Amino acid sequence: MNLLPFENLPAHKPRHFVPAQIDLGDWSQIAPLFDQLEKGAGDCKSVPEFEQWIVDGGELSAALDEESSKRYIAMTCHTDSPEAEKSYLHFVEKIEPELKPRQFTLSQLYVNHPLRDALLKAKPVRYEVFDRNTKLHIELYRPENVPLETEEAKLGQQYQKLSGALTVQFRGEEKTLVQMGRYLEEPDRALRQEAWELVAKRRLQEKDKFEENFEQMLSIREQIARNAGFKNYLEYAFRARGRFDYTPEDCLKFHDAIEKEVIPVLRGLYVERRKQLGLDKLRPWDLSVDPMNRPALRPFEKVDQMVSSTQKIFNQLDRDLAEGFQTMQNLRLLDLENRKGKAPGGYQSTLNEARLPFIFMNAVGVQRDVETILHEAGHAFHALATKNEDMYFYRHAPIEFCEVASMSMELLGNEFIENFYNSPDAKRARNDHLEGIIEIFPWIATVDAFQHWIYSHPGHTRDARRKAWLALMDRFGGDVDWTGYEDVRANLWHRQLHIFLHPFYYVEYGIAQLGALQVWANSKRDKQGALNSYKKSLALGGGRPLPELFAAAGCKFDFSQETVQPLVKLVEAELLKLK
Repeated sequence: MNLLPFENLPAHKPRHFVPAQIDLGDWSQIAPLFDQLEKGAGDCKSVPEFEQWIVDGGELSAALDEESSKRYIAMTCHTDSPEAEKSYLHFVEKIEPELKPRQFTLSQLYVNHPLRDALLKAKPVRYEVFDRNTKLHIELYRPENVPLETEEAKLGQQYQKLSGALTVQFRGEEKTLVQMGRYLEEPDRALRQEAWELVAKRRLQEKDKFEENFEQMLSIREQIARNAGFKNYLEYAFRARGRFDYTPEDCLKFHDAIEKEVIPVLRGLYVERRKQLGLDKLRPWDLSVDPMNRPALRPFEKVDQMVSSTQKIFNQLDRDLAEGFQTMQNLRLLDLENRKGKAPGGYQSTLNEARLPFIFMNAVGVQRDVETILHEAGHAFHALATKNEDMYFYRHAPIEFCEVASMSMELLGNEFIENFYNSPDAKRARNDHLEGIIEIFPWIATVDAFQHWIYSHPGHTRDARRKAWLALMDRFGGDVDWTGYEDVRANLWHRQLHIFLHPFYYVEYGIAQLGALQVWANSKRDKQGALNSYKKSLALGGGRPLPELFAAAGCKFDFSQETVQPLVKLVEAELLKLK
């Protein structure tokens, strides 16, 4: 039974090293390939032979990466399928723990190879990033962390399963929590409150399970950091995430910049919203409704309509991008509709041997879905831009730049959002999107600062963690009255899957949003030039350091107050035009 939305996809290039017929879920078939690579390192007598050895290792990594991705895709598309769960966990438990020590050995063979200096001398620009990242791999690897990372991945799968299974009974129908989001946009305030309370209570019923799941992850992560010789997981994570170009202190300054530059704008928007709605106080269920009490934006009824309208946007924006999105449809590389048993959220996953992107999301017919499909398409265009890069290790950029690709596409695609709406509703949608950018910065700061607190306070209690979260909600929240729902507010972080699945992966969204706003600002001055720079930067993949990737896109890699301030003012000015 094929649980994948797409059929078997051919490799982008015929395999040179990995056999055409091989079961990549069977370690006994994989191990001999690592044996060959280990032996082959010693057989390299020239720089070209050494380069081919690196490419062969990348080919094996790409094949294994694609196998892992397929199993993850099947599991997230069908969290209620025992078959998909078993297949995914088999790879996590039986293959990945075997891979890690063998991949470490290959990294050692590279760093200690007699031809490495000659390679770096002959092609310093080509191999600079690869060399740096390989040395980091050796620095951090500990055999005793392999089983801990396996347990961490299994706990992540349990979080996905728990989240994906949550439903409520609403007016005689079973609804997923994502589907309930539609009702928060309804002008009927009593209906909004009823829907919000139902979802909030459903999440609270599982709060202890979420806490226990996280605490197990926390314990594992703290042990991983200790094993690697770090004082705490915060210090370990910054190294493990390859954050060569910024520090924890830079992130704390970014939080301060958001507090100084963004929070006053957010509070101003909330004051305006409260007045427009004619309320004394904003409540949590008043934040998504149109403040003029107009009917909610409904960009599409069926997912097919969303896809066709998105295609029209790309047709108008750029021929290459349009062809890429059409290819994804032709090859069924999209699973977009929300349904019971589907993991929450949205993502783009690259099938690294086919060198093709896959998009997963949970569309229910709201404006946020339009933003999500444009966002994930930006990631997909990034993957397609690097498909001719034969160095597997360079087909992925750092996350901070991957998100520039996706967030820029939200802003650039918005220019043609009339493909979803009439002119007045398109204006509303643009306004909602820009207000959403103002709102997301404080949430990013909250989530990131929370993780800084968690991982720099080993051994903290659940109550201390709760208090730390609430203090950050006070610091970065808008003026919303949570009276009677204090427990809901204290547990809001349970819905943020990054805290559970990808520790410290969240500030990247803020850094990248600044990059995307710069791309957008450039586009206002020179549309074609900005788009050309954007595409050129995507094609670099991960082959250059972060500041160079940003520069190629026409941006500064900087998230100080000096950069934040003018970009927030740009968004404010655009919002004024839309009033």
